[in-house]
Amino acid sequence: MARHPRRLPLLVGAVVCGVAVSLSAQAPATRPAQQPPPPPRAGVSVPTAAAPQVATNDGRPSEAELGFPVYPSAVYLRSYDAGRGQKYYIFGSTVPFTEMVTYYRNLLKEKGNLVFEVPPTHVFEVGRFREETMAFPPSVTVKDYTFSGSGGYPNPKPGATPERFPTLVQIVAPPAGTTPR
Repeated sequence: MARHPRRLPLLVGAVVCGVAVSLSAQAPATRPAQQPPPPPRAGVSVPTAAAPQVATNDGRPSEAELGFPVYPSAVYLRSYDAGRGQKYYIFGSTVPFTEMVTYYRNLLKEKGNLVFEVPPTHVFEVGRFREETMAFPPSVTVKDYTFSGSGGYPNPKPGATPERFPTLVQIVAPPAGTTPR
């Protein structure tokens, strides 16, 4: 059966909805616990409490893995296997939907498509779809979680700030070893 790249934005939008439902339905007990930092080695000085703390690696993918930048204040939530060497990366943001869409329009120099009006979902296809090597075209999907008076998407990390994200960003990275454009 031949794939229809023009229908893929609808499929990607549906996947974003499915990911959101699975993230919100996940029980806190099923999430892996963060590992404490290793104890200091003998003879190595330990910084005092006044020194700034460096953030631990939360599994956030690098720009090289994604093929393009993520909004600087976006919070990495998780990733999913998309098949054929691709992944979906999900980020939460406190930036309103329209500002996030404008950011990616300027960054990617692409108009993108509003694939759903309710809830507002905007897709930027940022690479050529190659059926023989890809499950989905490399893309950025921005979804508004404040539609119909919603408070936003719940933060899946209990007790973390912010409690809710008004906007989610889903990035489908190109397969390893390829570039998005």
